[in-house]
Amino acid sequence: MLINLVPEFLGVLAHEGPDARLAAYRRYFEAHRPLLTAYWDNYVVDPDGAHFDEVARAVVTADRDDLHAVLAEENVAALAATAHDATRALLEADVDTDVVVMVGVGAANAGELVVDGRGVAFICLEHFTGVANPSTQGLGLDPSLIPLWVAHETAHAVRYTSPESRSTLRELVHGAGGYYSYWETGRRAPLREHLVNEGLAVEVARRVAPGHADWEYLGFGRRQYARVRELEPALARAVAPELDAAGLGMRLRWLSGGMSDEARTVDGRWVMPERAGYYVGARLVEPAVAARGPAWAVRAAAEELVEAAHAAAYAIRPAAAAATGAGSA
Repeated sequence: MLINLVPEFLGVLAHEGPDARLAAYRRYFEAHRPLLTAYWDNYVVDPDGAHFDEVARAVVTADRDDLHAVLAEENVAALAATAHDATRALLEADVDTDVVVMVGVGAANAGELVVDGRGVAFICLEHFTGVANPSTQGLGLDPSLIPLWVAHETAHAVRYTSPESRSTLRELVHGAGGYYSYWETGRRAPLREHLVNEGLAVEVARRVAPGHADWEYLGFGRRQYARVRELEPALARAVAPELDAAGLGMRLRWLSGGMSDEARTVDGRWVMPERAGYYVGARLVEPAVAARGPAWAVRAAAEELVEAAHAAAYAIRPAAAAATGAGSA
């Protein structure tokens, strides 16, 4: 289901003066407390903490010319709804999910939530105006990327909530009463699960929203993508001993932006690019998705994905050998 919060946010901005806008934002937040609390908890700060008013005041007083321009030119709600429906069809969704179009507070450009057992994909339009905006922390992404990120986050929502999902993340969400916490799952799920989770979302986005540059599916720039590809063998060696371990630090090191060079230093010798785990995860799951399809893969346990990848590789090698006459008696 599409949930479009943008008109209500524009209603907040229609108030005169920062104090009136801040009061209106508080009312807006309370009207959507379960959803917006999950967004703030996972991607911003504690909404019941001391910094709420500071963040909210900056949000309601920021320059929004770029937001108004993109809303005048693009039907962003339709873009999101169409991509959400296409992703659900591709994944043969067996559970209800939502897609939320909203204006965030400059945190993630898109993300996933589970609220009361229901998976949610959201996009934050301040990042998709095509113009970088320092006052909103907007990234200046082209609005044509909205379907890509809706597909990515919807894949997470299905993996976390499908009754047929064998993923560790689904177990953790279910055990938490149907609530997804980036921080708790980061502490408790092994790194392998986090990597394949992001890799699956990348592969689903490729199929739902084809035609973009390879680096855009990973959230990289062109140079970053080239550097990650160059380092692929070294990254594979670096990640191997950490795959079965759990810890928030490892999730942040491999999959989060904003980590220091020190946190991303390998063997005291070289620094891995930010969010390199998205590339590693996509490479891990690519053979399994190709062999078994995205609907199966998005519900598979991490170990099943590895086994499927190995089986696909084994099936290819004898065929290649037969084609060249190698290995014959």
